[in-house]
Amino acid sequence: MSDYKLDTILAHAGINTDEKTGALIAPIYLSTTYQHPEFGQSTGFDYTRTKNPTRLTLEKTLAKIEKADYALVTSSGMAALVLLFNSFPEKSKIVAARDLYGGSFRWFNEQEKKGRYFFTYPHTEEALLAAITDEIDYVFIETPTNPLMVEFDIAKIADKAHAHGAKLIVDNTFYSPIYQNPISLGADIVLHSATKYLSGHNDVLAGVLITNDQAIYDKLFYDQNTTGPSLSPLDSYLLMRGLKTLSLRMERSTQNALQIVRFLNEHSAVKEVFYTGKGGMISFKVVDASKIPFIINKLKVFTFAESLGGVESLITYPSTQTHLDIPAVIRQSYGLTDDLLRLSIGIEDVSDLIVDLQRALEV
Repeated sequence: MSDYKLDTILAHAGINTDEKTGALIAPIYLSTTYQHPEFGQSTGFDYTRTKNPTRLTLEKTLAKIEKADYALVTSSGMAALVLLFNSFPEKSKIVAARDLYGGSFRWFNEQEKKGRYFFTYPHTEEALLAAITDEIDYVFIETPTNPLMVEFDIAKIADKAHAHGAKLIVDNTFYSPIYQNPISLGADIVLHSATKYLSGHNDVLAGVLITNDQAIYDKLFYDQNTTGPSLSPLDSYLLMRGLKTLSLRMERSTQNALQIVRFLNEHSAVKEVFYTGKGGMISFKVVDASKIPFIINKLKVFTFAESLGGVESLITYPSTQTHLDIPAVIRQSYGLTDDLLRLSIGIEDVSDLIVDLQRALEV
């Protein structure tokens, strides 16, 4: 199946993996423990924290669509991030792009206060490249960034990192494998909040770590088994089901987003729009920030909620939601100001979404 095109791999996620019964869809193995055939023998599954058949099928699919050798799923995106960084040596020095998810910054900041790791936060690609020296151990980027939608050149950053003995970690949550494969561009590790586009239905909390490096994978596998942030069999099944429509959902959300961006760019209440040209994530700044509560409260089709990447369109106010834990003075210094709203565009009829925004922006 790895030789097939992406859409075929997605549509066939979990298909024909149960040879004993011929079940078309991968079964949900709820058992927490597994019988040994005889003393000293194992089926390959012993305890579900360590390995589960449903989860393993999912992981194989995730590795294929990211064009990688290994994938490991966790109980949330933050669980994936913490599992990964906990595998790093104490006192590691990390360059992390300034514009990043508030939850990631919150954890990074806590670790730096404890003296575990040391972070440098450049904002631009030029500054980030300049910050990569022989003293740096890891480079961490989101591309595009959250919520300012800044794109980074993964290949260029990977080359610079590797030239100085550092490893590159890329959060690929916003683009998903549909629009970007960081491993193919030189990244050492890829991170996803699978709660978002990979799942796509706002009903699964999950994270993913992906790599081609067996030593990295083996360490993460060992640590996950030791600490226990494993994804449940049911959530593994739901995530696998969500993957089947990933390409279709991303295509539709992009089509909708392109039309919404055109509308926002022409509206007098909007002063700046942030969009890369693909994907369903849009941020924009309004002329009058004092009207934001009224804009949000007037929306009917868009839902005011955190998260992103579902079939339903959401609106988020980063200053008080996803990025609240970043001090205001830091947020504002790189452009995440209190006049910014973030949209996650779903698969609804785009005319309903535009009318909804039009009515709300007229307040």
